[in-house]
Amino acid sequence: MRFGEFRYAGQKQREQFMKRYLIFAAVGPFLGGLLLLFATTYTSGYWDQTNAAEVTKLFVVFGKTLQFAYLFGLVPALMMAAVDDILFHVRRIGWWGRMLIVGVLAFAVSELIYGGQRTDASALQFILYGLPGFVPATVASWLAHKYAEPRAVPAA
Repeated sequence: MRFGEFRYAGQKQREQFMKRYLIFAAVGPFLGGLLLLFATTYTSGYWDQTNAAEVTKLFVVFGKTLQFAYLFGLVPALMMAAVDDILFHVRRIGWWGRMLIVGVLAFAVSELIYGGQRTDASALQFILYGLPGFVPATVASWLAHKYAEPRAVPAA
């Protein structure tokens, strides 16, 4: 085996490694963009007097900005997938602990990135700007546990 060459057990194991990253790349920017849009509209006072037409307009804006959510959210989502993948190989950490660690790390990073843009500091805004990182990371980590990890084959 030469330097830089990786060996896997087979094609199945290689596919298992890549599913985790695909799940994070698909789920992360979508949920993060939606929650960030809700957080910014809430802090701007958009939800004070809302009717059905305003909610429809919000989802139209979300549809138009979804491409930018993927453009700017894809790299952070893949970074969280890498953290999840690293923690997957630590045998002492179960799937629930891995999901919590990835979620808390994503909350902290999201709060650092988006929280500095707010005008006043309150606990509600701290939580609102941390949720666009926490929710997609925990959901994607749970989905990766559910669909990307190899299943144990029962002994016959």
